[in-house]
Amino acid sequence: MYENIISAYVTNLGKYNEGELVGQWLRFPATQEKIRNVLREIGIDGVQYEEIFITDYESDICGLTDCFGEYESLYALNLLAEKIAESSCAFEVLEALLELGECTGSIEELIALIDHTDCFLMYTEVENDYDLGYYYIHEMGLLEDIKESTLSRYIDYEAYGRDVRIEEG
Repeated sequence: MYENIISAYVTNLGKYNEGELVGQWLRFPATQEKIRNVLREIGIDGVQYEEIFITDYESDICGLTDCFGEYESLYALNLLAEKIAESSCAFEVLEALLELGECTGSIEELIALIDHTDCFLMYTEVENDYDLGYYYIHEMGLLEDIKESTLSRYIDYEAYGRDVRIEEG
């Protein structure tokens, strides 16, 4: 499990526009009380200062913070972090999808993706097209009745694995 799912540097937009950088790091998931305390501490009072923006993100999940903008909802970020923390396989699947460039257009789409991580299969022992082709043919039993020595003369595992990767994403 990751120690830092998402951290955001929450900044008071009004103060920033006045030339003063007033902000604080907030680690998600967080309690509603913690979120309110951070907002209060940076001067968001709902009267004189109401708006925030996020000047920096950190996460132990590679590529996750690339999906966020500076005006994200703290509550949406919190929900996303909660979903990731609750999921038994979301870390690995999400990191793999982000590595493949599957960054979605919104936090809501990331949340939906986390809710459906059970729809993805992870082949941790597969590192290249050859491994993928070999796995599909041998581990999934595609050609159980053919002797392996005969099969290996005719099958280009790398080409087959590449085709599987392209077809199945």
